[in-house]
Amino acid sequence: MRRLPPLHALRAFEAAARHLHFARAAAELHLTPTAISHQIRQLEEILEVKLFHRYPRPIRLSAEGEALYPVLRESFDRIADTIAGISERDTDRPLTVSVTVAFASLWLMRRLPALRSEAGMNLKVEADNRPVDLSGGDVDFAVRYALHPEPGGQWLPLFEDSLIPLCAPDLLRRCPVNDDAGILRLPLIEYRWSGGAEAAPSWQRWCRAAGLTGEAPEVTQHFSEEIHAIDSALAGQGVVLASSVLAASAMATGQLLRLSDTDLPGRTFWAVSRADHPRFAEVEHFANWARASG
Repeated sequence: MRRLPPLHALRAFEAAARHLHFARAAAELHLTPTAISHQIRQLEEILEVKLFHRYPRPIRLSAEGEALYPVLRESFDRIADTIAGISERDTDRPLTVSVTVAFASLWLMRRLPALRSEAGMNLKVEADNRPVDLSGGDVDFAVRYALHPEPGGQWLPLFEDSLIPLCAPDLLRRCPVNDDAGILRLPLIEYRWSGGAEAAPSWQRWCRAAGLTGEAPEVTQHFSEEIHAIDSALAGQGVVLASSVLAASAMATGQLLRLSDTDLPGRTFWAVSRADHPRFAEVEHFANWARASG
């Protein structure tokens, strides 16, 4: 077991020996000259030697001080270099982000090249529909879908979402639609919703929002995952109530068409990280870039 004097006393001595001046050592360590003098006297008492000749001024190292100083200087330099190297490697490490499979496939993946070139960021993407524990340390931040921030962590809003009826142009050419009621004559697609039945993007809820009464709409195809429901709509198999955020690229390229102004309220996409994460500034950088990129 190592028996070493207090680190603060060793640091005070090393700084004073390097400057040969207590006041300059105090300024470097953000202490008072009195505190530096006290810590050095504490070290001298522990070692039972004098480390400085204080009189006549200026101070100079004793023989024992001359022996100790280069060892401490080299040791502190090596510690500082090692810490700097570790910090640089951690900064160069890609940030790990946890996202749903749908968000990864429909929003994030196609934007990764621009994220690297425009924001200078490199992400390691963990796609899983199960929420991860951000306190575990393996994931730096997550993109989550919620109405409001939840307790714990830092929640940065990315996008407000809505759920809108979409289909492929080919389906619309085969089965033209003139109004909201006409949408219900097309094959309807639904998917499992994990956010509570009261907020589920069901066609029954959409009919109420559109003011359509009558029998419940008949759903042609059910999926467990939103991404599969959107893929089905892209293939011309029906109409889906999809996230306006996740379907934005497909709408921009004309692969999916919006059929009505009637929508259902969605939630908010958030970037979430630990409150004390050492690279939280990079998470903020990602959030700012994501909002600007749309």
